[in-house]
Amino acid sequence: MSISTFPTDLPSIQERIRQVAPVLYGKTRNYTQGKVTYLSPYISRGVISTKQVLDEVIIRGFQLHEIEAFVKELAWRDYFQRVWQEKDIDWDIKSPQFPVNQAKISKAIVEAQTGILGIDQAIRNLYQTGYMHNHCRMYVASLACNIARSYWKIPAKWMYYHLLDGDWASNACSWQWVAATNSSKKYYANQENISKHTGIHQTGTYLDKSYEELSILHPPQELQETMVPALNLVLPSSYSLVIDSELPTFLYTYYNLDPDWHAQSKGNRILLLEPSHFSKYPVSPKCIEFALALSKNIPQLQICVGEWTELQTILGQSPVHFKEHPFSRHLSGIEESRTWIVPEVQGYFPSFFAYWKKIEPLLKQQFSSYAGRKKTAFA
Repeated sequence: MSISTFPTDLPSIQERIRQVAPVLYGKTRNYTQGKVTYLSPYISRGVISTKQVLDEVIIRGFQLHEIEAFVKELAWRDYFQRVWQEKDIDWDIKSPQFPVNQAKISKAIVEAQTGILGIDQAIRNLYQTGYMHNHCRMYVASLACNIARSYWKIPAKWMYYHLLDGDWASNACSWQWVAATNSSKKYYANQENISKHTGIHQTGTYLDKSYEELSILHPPQELQETMVPALNLVLPSSYSLVIDSELPTFLYTYYNLDPDWHAQSKGNRILLLEPSHFSKYPVSPKCIEFALALSKNIPQLQICVGEWTELQTILGQSPVHFKEHPFSRHLSGIEESRTWIVPEVQGYFPSFFAYWKKIEPLLKQQFSSYAGRKKTAFA
């Protein structure tokens, strides 16, 4: 896989949605060479939605039971967003992480020198392309939190920094799931598991043990040296904005680059990149470049690198529209809902299982409703 795996023009993104193979995804998704969709960077940046992807597979005639694994993966993304709406995910959600030896990250992980070949290759690939397979993310998190016994937050921020599909909800909640601060037990991956799913067969490592042995393993020498990784931020230059105060302003962010949002409405279109936000949640120059390339799908979009309070004074009386998001709570104006798979189901659910049980009947209605419309059309 190369960086070209992620084109930024809208026709290519739309074609990728059409090429989704949900049945093969369910059968092979746990393998690094499996039939994954590579749609996550576009969902995370708000270019497309989970609902948009779901609608595509529904109109192709699939039934929920045929592609449940694929639909659940979409639902996991919505679920983590719902958790974020209700909880401060910057801290342990359910219970403290234990045991914890330090609050840094193993230097060997940052340098891709853990000695676990499948993990080291995944880290190098992350640096090169901005992407890491979901199973490999779990392997790295398990290594960092449960083997090296690092507190989850700095390692999670390190990974988020490099991910083109970096979504703080999916990232933080997943790391907490692995570390058992948001789940009932820690997630461990042994060498056999890693070899099987990465296709890189290795034996005799410190992970070549049973899961019972891993749960009591003292942090191996290879992981004991720790560090705080440098997460340097480079934001683009800001240019003078041209504002028509008699028109509405549509405010885009790093999490909302939806080219269809109010596409037919006249207005000022501004991508707001706040230095205060990115100082707290830094992302790599590659991630910024990717977001800016995606933003070119939005005609007449202007870029503002500055704080919301500064932009407000420039906008004057122009009514501001923005999409609801936990990172946008400080904005003021007309807040509009994001697009959800099942918008009727809101609030906090302590587990994905509980959330799935709530949305499953409504999902079945969506599938059957389309089948009914199709049958009527051909009657």
